[in-house]
Amino acid sequence: MRLAALLAALRPVLPLVLGLSLGCSLSLLRASWSQGGGEDQCLAAAGRPGALDGGARLEAAEGRPGPGHEDFRPRIVPYYRDPNKPYKKVLRTRYIQTELGFHERLFVAVLTSKATLNTLAVAVNKTVAHHFPRLLYFTGLRSAKVPHGMVLVAHGDERPIWLMYETVHYIHQHFGSDYDWFYIMQDDTYAQAEQVKALVTHLSINQDVYLGRAEEFIGGDEQARYCHGGFGYLISRSLLLKLHPHLDSCRNEILSVRPDEWLGRCIIDFLGITCVSQLQGQHYRTYELAKNTEPEKEEEEELQAALAVHPVSDMTLMYRLHKHFSRIQLDRAYQEIQDLQMQMRNLTSLTPAGEAGLTWPVGINAPFLPKSRFEVISWDYFTEQHLFSCPDGSPKCELSGASKADVSEIIESALEQLNSRYQPLLRFSKRQLLNGYRRFDPTRGMEYTLDLLLEAVTQKGHSHVLAKRVSLVRPLSKVEIIPMPYVTEATRVQLVLPLTVQDLDFVANFLDMFAMNTLDTHDNALLTLLFIYHPYDAQRVSQMDVFAGVKAMVGELEKRYAEVKIPWISVKTEVPSQVKLMDIVSKKHPVDTLFFLASVWTEINMEFLNRCRMNTISNWQVFFPVHFQEFNPALVYRGEQTASSSTDFLRDGHFDRHSFAEACFYNSDYMTARTKLAADILDRDEVLESMEVFDVFLHYSGLHLFRAVEPGLVQKYALRSCNPRLSEELYHRCVLSNLEGLASRSHLAMALFEQEQANST
Repeated sequence: MRLAALLAALRPVLPLVLGLSLGCSLSLLRASWSQGGGEDQCLAAAGRPGALDGGARLEAAEGRPGPGHEDFRPRIVPYYRDPNKPYKKVLRTRYIQTELGFHERLFVAVLTSKATLNTLAVAVNKTVAHHFPRLLYFTGLRSAKVPHGMVLVAHGDERPIWLMYETVHYIHQHFGSDYDWFYIMQDDTYAQAEQVKALVTHLSINQDVYLGRAEEFIGGDEQARYCHGGFGYLISRSLLLKLHPHLDSCRNEILSVRPDEWLGRCIIDFLGITCVSQLQGQHYRTYELAKNTEPEKEEEEELQAALAVHPVSDMTLMYRLHKHFSRIQLDRAYQEIQDLQMQMRNLTSLTPAGEAGLTWPVGINAPFLPKSRFEVISWDYFTEQHLFSCPDGSPKCELSGASKADVSEIIESALEQLNSRYQPLLRFSKRQLLNGYRRFDPTRGMEYTLDLLLEAVTQKGHSHVLAKRVSLVRPLSKVEIIPMPYVTEATRVQLVLPLTVQDLDFVANFLDMFAMNTLDTHDNALLTLLFIYHPYDAQRVSQMDVFAGVKAMVGELEKRYAEVKIPWISVKTEVPSQVKLMDIVSKKHPVDTLFFLASVWTEINMEFLNRCRMNTISNWQVFFPVHFQEFNPALVYRGEQTASSSTDFLRDGHFDRHSFAEACFYNSDYMTARTKLAADILDRDEVLESMEVFDVFLHYSGLHLFRAVEPGLVQKYALRSCNPRLSEELYHRCVLSNLEGLASRSHLAMALFEQEQANST
């Protein structure tokens, strides 16, 4: 009985014990076999006189690199600092790309002259310049005025050989360490930018490349070739680095009339590299234009496949070539799209979802599927004359500007698609747009649904009027990264807080939050108070100062934080215009000051201050955050416990889009815009009372105005006092902000319902 009970108790763990025992046994056996086999193999390899492979493996096993493997052995470089030399702080690079040694792909140099700078060079700049990542124009002498949007380098001499020498020297000096490939062309050359970029992606950067249209030297060696400059040529970075030490010798020893021939002779004589038209399976195809050529009528395959076309005699021909090649590329793109869509249709039946998983249009993301009624994307209704979803909130407005152009284009596209599908049996023409709907789906693009009244005409001339509904999608195009200037989070922020008598009840909370989130954390932020006195209060300031309590609070903060000084500025005015107040503050600070114009209800925190620093860029961008306004707790909670840490924004508040009180901008940008405003209004200072700082930047600066919701900028509920002496628009905006800040529609409806219930009883 005891044995049976013992076996019953051990039965659950018996498989575990057996598994561990078997695993340990197999591990010991395998270890003994590996040691025995390795010793025999090494001894056998050492005993054979020609066993190089085994010897290399033996050295590697012992920690010594085998022959030819020195570069792959990891090495630890110990840190050593000479005690006799002063310590120097190591500066990290601004971008990780620089620190890792990455290079940009392609640099393009265009050789031009003073005579063709305003003609052919401008045509090159308008056709292909925006396709290349970096493009510079090189000339001997420059004209008095450089065309807009062109970066020009003038060498001061029109001699062709000197221009080529200085250009190559300049490229090496300024861009030799930044780019892998250098493409040199003339301004009478049309280059297909996309094909040139595709060419360099298929070439290895480890070889010395001199690629172009190979030409024979006049009376020279039959084997040597130079690249014709009229068709452009490609030089690798390694070749440029090797060529640079010999440029002076080439300039003094090689005589030539043509600059491209001089460069080719220099590369051949000192580096032994000749020009090639084919390399690593890639062909550099060119086409030589004849006189009076019409590109639209040319159907030769050489022209269609050419990377470079030469010579281009005038600007008109350059534009015609660009139109011709753009049409070819567009047709190829449409054909590739159709082929891909056909392949996707054929493969859909093999997927788990089957044909039901095929989206429309084929290849475009499926529509967004809302998870709740709050995520449903609403449709905007429009006709050919009016839009029934207006930006200002009005129910109906005239269709104009970009919206009108969008509607016209989408109707034309719908007719074009219908005719291409049903012709030659039917030909459609528009009578009227009955109904139009559109919405923006962030997962795929702009969607349209059109109810069209059409007239269909048959081949025999019979016509019939019918209504047809069509659906269209304008898909999102390729996402581009917009280059922005570099900014850091180390910039000092100067907070400016305007205060009136109505704001005295909220100053204490603002100063407490400022001390806790900036002074205690040693954030790089300063505060300036702006006391706005009414003329009546200003006359009695010696007997009773209305801001005496605030000044006492500031004194307590300065005693608590000895290194902190909080200055204040006193202003006497009946109409506290934001622009006039900012004029006073701007004159008392340096031009490189980063201002944050705050309000007394703002709760300052480090997260928002960092975003203020990152989103504000001097001479580029200003930042106007949309703060989050909490609702009236008396209406939202109705006597319940207030959830101070609640994150339910739909219940607790909303983003106040009517308020422009908060702003981040640099003093230099404000002064520039303010100067333009002063020249426009002359001495009419009353105009400033109807403007805010936002209006100054919007109308009188060419900067980007970045306005976005800011969840880190939260304001407690407070009923703002709207000054009726301000402009009608500012007063109306203030009233709307107060009304929408009361509560949501559901809370207001519940409050009205409870009030009616109470009145009825």
